[in-house]
Amino acid sequence: MAISKSRLRIKRGIRKKISGTAARPRVSVFKSNTKIYAQIIDDEQGHTLVSASSAELGAKENTTVEVAREVGKKLAEMATANGISSVVFDRNGYVYHGKVKALADGAREGGLKF
Repeated sequence: MAISKSRLRIKRGIRKKISGTAARPRVSVFKSNTKIYAQIIDDEQGHTLVSASSAELGAKENTTVEVAREVGKKLAEMATANGISSVVFDRNGYVYHGKVKALADGAREGGLKF
């Protein structure tokens, strides 16, 4: 699967500025044509701390904005259970609109601060 050149350029620019630490890990978002995935990453250690996806929620069809919001809520629930309350948001080169924004709003509703 190839990333478009423009999205890759935007993604690299974002990653120059954003990095996750143990105190404030990074929330990374990935969208495919049918699913949406999010994970909380400690970049200093190189470990994924928590992850959630629309596949885990049992979404059979294409991901909608409502499903993306539920993924955000599930991610926040799992993060607070692991003692994570504050994060930085990495939109991964995607426009902050639609499903990406819904995921972020769901995470905020679930108790994450960013």
